[in-house]
Amino acid sequence: MGYYVGIDLGGTNVAVGIVDEEYRIIGKANTKTKAFHPAEEIADDMAATTLEAAKNAGISMREVTWIGVGTPGTVNPETGVVGLAANLGFHDTPLAKLVSERLKKPLYIENDANAAAYGEMMAGAASGLESVIMITLGTGVGGGIIIGGKIYSGFNYKGAELGHLGMVYDGVPCTCGRRGCIESYCSVTALIRITRDAMQLNAKSKMWDLADGSLDKVNGRTAFDAMRAGDPAGTAVVDQYIDYIAYAVSGIINLFQPQAVVIGGGISKEGETLFGPVRERAYPQTFNHDPENCTRILQAKLGNDAGIIGAALLGKQY
Repeated sequence: MGYYVGIDLGGTNVAVGIVDEEYRIIGKANTKTKAFHPAEEIADDMAATTLEAAKNAGISMREVTWIGVGTPGTVNPETGVVGLAANLGFHDTPLAKLVSERLKKPLYIENDANAAAYGEMMAGAASGLESVIMITLGTGVGGGIIIGGKIYSGFNYKGAELGHLGMVYDGVPCTCGRRGCIESYCSVTALIRITRDAMQLNAKSKMWDLADGSLDKVNGRTAFDAMRAGDPAGTAVVDQYIDYIAYAVSGIINLFQPQAVVIGGGISKEGETLFGPVRERAYPQTFNHDPENCTRILQAKLGNDAGIIGAALLGKQY
């Protein structure tokens, strides 16, 4: 049996998993990311953490077929160069070469959001499908596009930035410098902003109690928990937030008509509280009203393992 290494490189942590031929993680290891240190130091840590993961899995590196890496930033998978990853300090960094030299194995590399989408298609919510769009609702909104079973990121490898599709002209400012992006309305950061705005207009809302009386303690669960407690202001926040997500998802469906849109990120853990209304509101806004032949809107299954599994299986792209 062969094994694959998946490395999920983040701005905070390096997470490594050993994945078997049934797409299961059989051993893990992680370490803190030395962001803004020389790339050689980060590659050293990635290699050391890989060896630790292999030890935890009870295998030797001789049994590893290849290594896959998911990293933030713009990535050219053909050259293995990370063009720009602002939160790591990478600029035209030959990361694939650096890691491959240390571990003496073939190495494949992709953008981390693309790797997560690939993981969900190969082993998660969209298993068995080959036309899949994934959006991740977190601090920002990440995106991954799979067409015909292959990752699509544009001719220059800078595509699939679904969080930066325009949603409202001249709308809320976005971290990318534009205004009105999907990220500005559908991220957890946006939900927290909407929640705080509602709290300031509703002094008696249960959201204040849930946040210990402080706007600084508001999180992505505050409005949802208030809604479950019967709070009208919390219910209104959730309603508005779901409207935004449904509008964004319907636009993505109209653009791609994929077999599935998979939604991940911490907020996806709300389950049918989120997904039921999103489906009800998104489907009427799409151009396909055939219930037997429409895009499925699915909750991501792999959680934080999506990036590891997707990275580990990147060799199957080639």
